[in-house]
Amino acid sequence: MADDHTHVQEFFSARAADWDVRFPDDGPAYAAAICALGLRAGDAVLDAGCGTGRALPALRAAVGPRGTVLGADLTAAMLEAAARAGRDRSGLLIQADAARLPVRTQALDAVFAAGLIAHLPQPERNLAELARVVRPGGLLALFHPIGRAPMAARHRRTLTDDDLRAEPNLGPMLTRSGWRMTTYLDEEARFLVLAEREN
Repeated sequence: MADDHTHVQEFFSARAADWDVRFPDDGPAYAAAICALGLRAGDAVLDAGCGTGRALPALRAAVGPRGTVLGADLTAAMLEAAARAGRDRSGLLIQADAARLPVRTQALDAVFAAGLIAHLPQPERNLAELARVVRPGGLLALFHPIGRAPMAARHRRTLTDDDLRAEPNLGPMLTRSGWRMTTYLDEEARFLVLAEREN
């Protein structure tokens, strides 16, 4: 587990400074995914694996001034980049492992996770930890601003049947983790899975 964390931290620490510059056009896709999550004024939401905090302003806009927005990331350099960009004004930034969140059980209404699932060392267990912190009936969004096929092409890989994000694999994993998948979209311009926390 420590090796997995070290690898993730090294990968993102090396890319934190220019992360937003590399992906300057993702804002509308993030906003649309957050809109699909259906947050309400006053909700409490976690951006799990928040990186440089690109989702935090849209999450704050969705829950309003009375809502709670948390941004958690394993990598200090990403959180520092979020603060430099002023996104700490939209939510509380915390350095935390998605496998052991410093959040009370059932304290949140929703979790937003952009690009997170591919970096989870134990996806099923980690998704169960996300379920722990969300109230029954609460929501999860797993998002990426491009679909699986263009992502694989970007990394010069071929999609295979054992891809974690493929619907036949992800749906049952979510179920075993305490979620019920309600939406699965894998399009050229976005990957978006919505799930509801089971009772």
